[in-house]
Amino acid sequence: MYSDSDLEAAVAAGALSPESASALRDYVANRSGGAVVDEEHFRLLTGFNDIFVGIAAAILLFAVAWIGNAVGPNIGGDGPSPFAGLFVAATAWGLAEFFTRKRRMALPSIILLLAFTGGVLLTALTTLVLALGESTFEDNERAIALVIAASAAVAAGATWLHWRRFRVPITVAVAALTVVGVAMALIASAVGDVPALENIMLVSGLVLGLCVFLLAMWWDSSDRARETRRSDVAFWLHLLSAPLIVHPIFSLLGLTDGDATIGEALIVLAVYVLLGITALAIDRRALLVSALAYVLFALISLFREFGAVELNIALAAFVIGSGLLLLSAFWHGVRRSVVRPLPAGLQARLPVTDRTVAA
Repeated sequence: MYSDSDLEAAVAAGALSPESASALRDYVANRSGGAVVDEEHFRLLTGFNDIFVGIAAAILLFAVAWIGNAVGPNIGGDGPSPFAGLFVAATAWGLAEFFTRKRRMALPSIILLLAFTGGVLLTALTTLVLALGESTFEDNERAIALVIAASAAVAAGATWLHWRRFRVPITVAVAALTVVGVAMALIASAVGDVPALENIMLVSGLVLGLCVFLLAMWWDSSDRARETRRSDVAFWLHLLSAPLIVHPIFSLLGLTDGDATIGEALIVLAVYVLLGITALAIDRRALLVSALAYVLFALISLFREFGAVELNIALAAFVIGSGLLLLSAFWHGVRRSVVRPLPAGLQARLPVTDRTVAA
């Protein structure tokens, strides 16, 4: 299986001419009955060997974490040790030198990146706790938030170095997540334990999610035909921004309280339609997927209110499943009808609706 990033690399290496790469993309688009730009291609597996190496790497990382934890010192006597995270991070970087930099294996690269960032985060967190003393954090939520912020900042810096070395597309999203963690921890520390803290954190999460969304759109707008690695980077950023945007919206609407009135359910459906139009315009499905659980809950509540108690779950799943399948089948045509009325300046920043436009 070859991705657009592979074609991009082949063109850069001179193994394939730009015209041949474009012709291959057009052939695949015509064969699939839709524009390649609308398919959201990203590479997760190059073969079963990716799964094999991923499992082996996970086992090895688990082993070195166990060994590092046994070295000590440990938080609370039997908690995590800084050496556990340090050993994991060092091992993940070393393995990435071969499986990511040389072999360009997709799934192992993702696993090793997550292990590296998580290892650095754990090392920084445990080191700070041991250095400051565990008693410092007893009933001190501000201190806990500041330590989390500092640890996330260290992880963000380390992830940036990983990006500079290996250029794994998901790395930018992971770095953005650590920055979001820094911001949320600093906000929690500044606000303190007040009754409005939960709502403040939800609004902050929404704002940060919108910031990540804008960053994703910046990457997307630089590759409107989705032929380079930049599109893969944007895909992972959209996948991160979607829950950061969707969860605060529906939480602030009160949908996470365990029940929904007819009015709230209708508002949820209206918001989902708006998210769907946005997803069509930017040609990304992550927003629709992230909001699925909330929409299912809203539909279940609606059907229950109208007396369909026994079949409410089945009816909700039927409506959502049928709607999404129809949207997927006619995605390209529906998307063109959404994009064409938009201003020309905005269209110039969105993914193309026709490959000939990009050419």
